[in-house]
Amino acid sequence: MAAPGPRHTAVAHAAARLAAEPADHRFKGLPPDAAAAGTTLGELAAERRSLFTGGFTTPVLALSAERLDHNLAALSAYTARHGLAFAPHGKTSMAPQLFARQIEQGAWGITLAVPHQVRVARAFGVPRIFLANELVDASALRWLASELDGDPSFRFVCYVDSAAGVALMDEALRAAGARRPVDVVVELGAGDGARTGVRTEEECAAVADAVAATATLRLVGVAGYEGEVPGATLEAVGEWLRRLIALAAAFDEAGRFAGLDEIVLSAGGSAWFDAVAEAFGQVPEMSAPVLKLLRSGAYVSHDDGHYRHLTPFNRHPEEGALQAAFTLWTQVVSRPEPGQAFVNAGKRDAAHDLELPEAHVVRGLDGTVRSAEGISVTSLSDQHAWLRVAEGVGLEVGEWVGFGMSHPCTIFDKWQVIPVVNADGTVTDLIRTFF
Repeated sequence: MAAPGPRHTAVAHAAARLAAEPADHRFKGLPPDAAAAGTTLGELAAERRSLFTGGFTTPVLALSAERLDHNLAALSAYTARHGLAFAPHGKTSMAPQLFARQIEQGAWGITLAVPHQVRVARAFGVPRIFLANELVDASALRWLASELDGDPSFRFVCYVDSAAGVALMDEALRAAGARRPVDVVVELGAGDGARTGVRTEEECAAVADAVAATATLRLVGVAGYEGEVPGATLEAVGEWLRRLIALAAAFDEAGRFAGLDEIVLSAGGSAWFDAVAEAFGQVPEMSAPVLKLLRSGAYVSHDDGHYRHLTPFNRHPEEGALQAAFTLWTQVVSRPEPGQAFVNAGKRDAAHDLELPEAHVVRGLDGTVRSAEGISVTSLSDQHAWLRVAEGVGLEVGEWVGFGMSHPCTIFDKWQVIPVVNADGTVTDLIRTFF
């Protein structure tokens, strides 16, 4: 892990301002008595209350302190071991406190998806941002031009995938009087029927030509997202990554990267980062050093579903592992029929876009903890989860049930403040999100 430097220090200091926010009614699950006393988020964290007996109300989402630490260290070590730069995707958490910790762990910068997210990151001093998307909004480009002109140390890179998009960017930046060109990478699409990105190498060259014809944009590399390869397999993903590398080499041979201090080559979600590491290990020498930039984001919390099955560490356990760090704590509010129970969390609280939550643990009325085996979620209403309770399984009104969930992005985005909790239940921090 790289030693914390000025960039990390600046982001950490900016994120520390969040401790001054009131721990009030805006934030689900926080203790009502803390709001009544005018307690701030920082003061509440400093009290080291118990999540279970310290006044927190259900439902409440908890982020394991130990598992968070483990995951941050795991990807930092992995990327360093494979010679990759790392710009974890910040759309997952949208939490400046976690951005600061990722940069502390050696991240090059933060990846984001839309202009609002970039503005949040810049408000907290993130110095390097990779926007894994096209940017053609004139208002956002006007703001970006001002941000780049106002801070010579700010590094920003984004996708382009069409001559039409390049023209819109150029028009907006010229109208804004931009003094610094915006760095762009041509996005190679993952195949027919995939998401964004240029479909053929010939079209990629045409987009690069369009960039070269402007004074407001600078071509610095190529990029894409292998997770969109249709019917993705290791073989198919590897083939696409070889195309991406070959495109970068062809552009370099044609002189398109002349004068650059570094060439940007970027890919990598959370399902195929092993394939990216292997392919990027075979990048040929080019006219400038190559920044091999991985962008995985879901690792920060991992999950109990989609990424539990897809993580590349399943294929390479010798490389490490990730740990599901979230538990959604709910309370049984109704047992209206045998075999049926309801807890007080539903679609407003629980991620459900990929899989339904999984019941893991029950905390009894006396504080003892037992397995939730025999309890399953059958559906969600807005504010209730429907539970099937197997015959012979005890579950009482008032007991707490802890759930694991699938898809970190939609776990984070339902909670504006998330307690960070030690294994013994002590709340040690409160993470503020900005969605």
